[in-house]
Amino acid sequence: MTAQDSATPRTSIAVSGDSAGPTGGDTGGTVRRTGSVSDTHGTRGGTLLAALGVVAFSLTFPSTVWGLESFGPWSLVAVRSALAALIAGGFLLALRFPVPARRHWAGLAVVGGGVVVGFPLLTTLALETSTTSHAAVVVGLLPLTTAAFAAVRTGRRPSRAFWLAALAGAAVVIAFAVQQSGGTLSSGDLYLFGALLVCAAGYTEGGRLAGVMPGWQVVGWALIGCLPLAVTGAAVALSFEPARLTAHGVIGLGWVAAGSTFFGLYVWYRGMASIGIARASQLQLAQPVLTLAWSVLLLGEHLTPAAPVAAVAVLVCIAVTQRAGT
Repeated sequence: MTAQDSATPRTSIAVSGDSAGPTGGDTGGTVRRTGSVSDTHGTRGGTLLAALGVVAFSLTFPSTVWGLESFGPWSLVAVRSALAALIAGGFLLALRFPVPARRHWAGLAVVGGGVVVGFPLLTTLALETSTTSHAAVVVGLLPLTTAAFAAVRTGRRPSRAFWLAALAGAAVVIAFAVQQSGGTLSSGDLYLFGALLVCAAGYTEGGRLAGVMPGWQVVGWALIGCLPLAVTGAAVALSFEPARLTAHGVIGLGWVAAGSTFFGLYVWYRGMASIGIARASQLQLAQPVLTLAWSVLLLGEHLTPAAPVAAVAVLVCIAVTQRAGT
């Protein structure tokens, strides 16, 4: 049973670890047949969780820009990962969850490498030279890339209507983001495209693992696995990039550590386990628009009148992908 299987009609995944207490860390997912009302509630709940993850992620780029006021790019990512790992480790230790079975370690390493280390580091390096509007191009392409990774990893194929709506939504987001950045490519594009690939791999593997263990444990164990690297990296990076603490810098660091890296990934993987990787990934079509809105409110960036039009178009594409079959 994979996370993508939960997108099939009238079937839901019951992850025993969420309610079974300390023994739930590796008991695996079970499948139960439910009526249409229960299935509808489960789908709505999964969609809500995934949407909360998108909102948390939409604040990542503006928060990173704030964090860069106090930290260098390498130290910001290392300290961010270390703090998030300590939060996750505290929960896992307090609830006495056992270490996942060895067969899950490779998948957790992919999650850690993709969403704990790779994506934060590459996007932080890119944001030193790129605006948040330009960086939103990556987020616009991420749903398609994640769906493609999921198709290969799980063997399931979304319908033609799904792909057409996803392509249309990605085209709208890309056109909007490029228009906002003046139609030019920044020197950080290689970082951004690299971040796109590693994050899609991490999302896909994390969504698969969330079908056999609670999503927050997927995030927690991936973070703990990266803790030695994060602590070592923080010690080295801070010696070369001394911190100059400001209010914005501390708030930005706090959000990317607790909000984006821990809470955001927790609800995101829970949502993917409920509604499927491909469908959940299409909710991220709204993320660039949300990021641009936060950029106006938090960073003082100015947007063109095209923003409301793009927002409506993206929401229409999301509605189509959520109704399309596999």
